[in-house]
Amino acid sequence: PRASPPFWLKAHSGEQNPPPPDLPVLRRARFSSAMAMFKRFVEPGRLALITYGPCAGKMCTIVDIVDQQRVVVDGPKDVTGVQRHMMPIRRLSLTDFTVGIVRGAREKTLRKALEKDDILSKFKATSWGKKIGAREARASMTDFDRFKVQMAKKRRSKAIKKVLKKK
Repeated sequence: PRASPPFWLKAHSGEQNPPPPDLPVLRRARFSSAMAMFKRFVEPGRLALITYGPCAGKMCTIVDIVDQQRVVVDGPKDVTGVQRHMMPIRRLSLTDFTVGIVRGAREKTLRKALEKDDILSKFKATSWGKKIGAREARASMTDFDRFKVQMAKKRRSKAIKKVLKKK
């Protein structure tokens, strides 16, 4: 059985096709509100931080997309220490920075683009980059460095207490 046509297309007494009733016109936005939330897309040229594996903690750039779960990343090796290889997306944290390269760009092209835009130093200037730098500095401290930090904290605490006692 065929579905009957909509009521406004049915022929009425003498009228061929009456105009449709006054219905509200719903216009969809070009992008839904959910799409506005996402700003970091997996795309060639996207700078990412490797979060797991032998290269964990190093920066890389997405060069090519293999499928929904894997991408080809490249450092280049002499800049960030990451060789070109395939990696699952779930092992990457995408940053806000992109480099203007085409899909499958060569290492030499990628190096020039990174140096031209000075992307790595821009990332290090962000709060995320500073936090990573502080974590690395803390991890590389010697026992004597930790002792000096402890003494500095004690001096600072003593000075604060002295000022508060006067008030």
